[in-house]
Amino acid sequence: MNSVVLGVSVMLILSLLRINVIVAMTIAAITTGLTAGLGLEQTLQAFNDGLQGGAKTALSYAMLGGFAVAIAKSGLTDILAEKLISQIKGEQSRYSALFIKGSVLSLILLVSISSQNLIPVHIAFIPILIPPLLIIFDHLKLDRRAIACVLTFGLATAYMVLPYGFGGIFLYDIVHANLEKNTLVIAPDSVPYAMVIPALGMLVGLVIAVFFSYRKERTYKEINQGSEIKLPKNKSKVIAVGIIAIATSLYAQTITNSMILGGLIGVLIFTIFGVVKWQESSDIFSKGAAMMAMIGFIMISAQGFASVIQQTNEVSTLVESISSSIGDSKAFAAALILIIGLLITMGIGSSFSTVPIVATIIVPLAITLGFSPMATAALVGTAGALGDAGSPASDSTLGPTSGLNADDQHDHIRDTVIPTFIHFNIPLLIFGWIAAMVL
Repeated sequence: MNSVVLGVSVMLILSLLRINVIVAMTIAAITTGLTAGLGLEQTLQAFNDGLQGGAKTALSYAMLGGFAVAIAKSGLTDILAEKLISQIKGEQSRYSALFIKGSVLSLILLVSISSQNLIPVHIAFIPILIPPLLIIFDHLKLDRRAIACVLTFGLATAYMVLPYGFGGIFLYDIVHANLEKNTLVIAPDSVPYAMVIPALGMLVGLVIAVFFSYRKERTYKEINQGSEIKLPKNKSKVIAVGIIAIATSLYAQTITNSMILGGLIGVLIFTIFGVVKWQESSDIFSKGAAMMAMIGFIMISAQGFASVIQQTNEVSTLVESISSSIGDSKAFAAALILIIGLLITMGIGSSFSTVPIVATIIVPLAITLGFSPMATAALVGTAGALGDAGSPASDSTLGPTSGLNADDQHDHIRDTVIPTFIHFNIPLLIFGWIAAMVL
């Protein structure tokens, strides 16, 4: 068996058996390296080299966690929760519960999409927005798996098809750049249109998740419902400083592309204006680091796993072995190309990092088989996006879990990874294949 396929399979099986994702990924990386003939020493060296690239990401999430804790300590989240609860209770006499649930999910969807394109902060909003809303979700008996699907849809689909913010980076700087690098001639503006059909697959998955799979009420333990909301004495000051801190933090992150600086500035504004005490600053960063540590370490481990995969050169071997059995069947070739993309991205956990790997193999193969430039772009873009939604190591799944599991009632694998894999990766495979056939 190909070492990459074996390694990814080991990681997924161990994760499904509820082994810690970091442990599962480390074992998978060693398995991949050893079966590829790298030897233990070279495998560990490649893994360690990859870990170094994740340090910035881990510190970014730790600082972001500190900002989220500062917001919670300020009382801003309590004000928001109290306001929403009173409004929902008042509206329940006038509107149906379905309408209120739809409004809440729509708001989360819009914020999630905006985080990729309008205000490109990626998952930075989740630990700030979602935990204080848990009491609202529980009051409405919303199934958090549906919320996880809504969040992941916004995080993944927005960059797949909208060429702004992270979408511009993915479509132009990554997909188009790697298409041209591999001698495919296509206009940059054509790439977003090539991804429209695959994005429709994501939309179909979202509709199924929200209106069918997870539409029934789900009751959680009364951890949030029974908790007392303690409103700050000076609500006007807290709201004003909170708005300034969040706006300044987002602006700093947008112009500097640094979550570290954005989180730091947000905490400083809260402390400078006295909303959060200076002597609590150390505790804020400690709690923030603890809250986001798991995400940071998983993404660091994913970098190490990706480094081992690249070191083995087994991806090209996998494609070559498959392409020899394809013959002239474009339909069969498109399906296999997408499955390869799914396997690689599930292991790496990043569509942005997958595209440069798969493009070097997919583009020459697609040109040889007679796929059009638009179809080839759809194949590369879809192959990169596949697995991002359903990977245990993807920030598109880790982000939703970090917010929804603030009260330890949302399992990463069972409640985020498996639902998003089923509802997004399967439709994405189907619609990506359709795009390759019709474009």
